[in-house]
Amino acid sequence: MTRIIAGIAGSLTLAVPDAGTRPTSDRVRESLFGALESSDLIQGAVVLDLFAGSGALGLEALSRGAASADLVEKAPRAASVAERNARSVGTAMSAPPARVHRAAADAYLRANARSFDLVFVDPPYDLDDATLGDTLTLLAPRLSPAATVIIERSTRSGEPALPPGLTIDRAKRYGDTTLWWVGPLAPED
Repeated sequence: MTRIIAGIAGSLTLAVPDAGTRPTSDRVRESLFGALESSDLIQGAVVLDLFAGSGALGLEALSRGAASADLVEKAPRAASVAERNARSVGTAMSAPPARVHRAAADAYLRANARSFDLVFVDPPYDLDDATLGDTLTLLAPRLSPAATVIIERSTRSGEPALPPGLTIDRAKRYGDTTLWWVGPLAPED
């Protein structure tokens, strides 16, 4: 069972696609969001959830005070589940739901000029390094100057290759899952 852990919509149960996704465990999400909150990275943030699946990461951020959340999912069944979950969270919060975009991550990034403060990149574990690198290259110009990108990958995949302009701030391992905290390089004075 997947649920919103905390915030206005806390304890709300989320639907999960029946196949084709790998939901982030409650334990990992709880630890991740505790760290994000203690760093004051959620309140008022413009959030992007790429490879959203059920939308749990973006919706958790919205429940905890993010200004908006865009959920990007190309798989039709998963996108339908994300839409239902977005409506449920929106109703629980008495707020407009998160926007769900039925598109591939790269297509969405090519077509969108918005700037994001907090981005979750949780691709299927079998996504190869080159494809992830292409996505991160498209994402880099869409980041606000103090943005944080959380990349979730199999621990066996190793450190993601980053395009110029991005740097790894830290990594945290949870068994077979590693979260990579990535941000833009500070401009040189």
